[in-house]
Amino acid sequence: MLLISYDISDNKLRSRFAKLLERYGERVQYSVFEVRNSERLLNLLKTEIEGRYSKFFTGADNIRIYQVNNNQTISYGNALHREQNVLYLE
Repeated sequence: MLLISYDISDNKLRSRFAKLLERYGERVQYSVFEVRNSERLLNLLKTEIEGRYSKFFTGADNIRIYQVNNNQTISYGNALHREQNVLYLE
């Protein structure tokens, strides 16, 4: 699994980037997405970021991609307000 977080100051660019991530993963917080991992998908995302987005970044913008190897998630609460337990393991 990939965990992708971002802090982009420009509203329009941030919205476009969020729409890109919505095609591949699930928003778990305002600026955090979980994405099922594959090498092809990671390369696609890196190409999109480097080709379409990075040229518009300011010094304050930041995107982080974390590769989570064991696919285990521990979550407290529910940012998406779904009908789930307060604590769950996937």
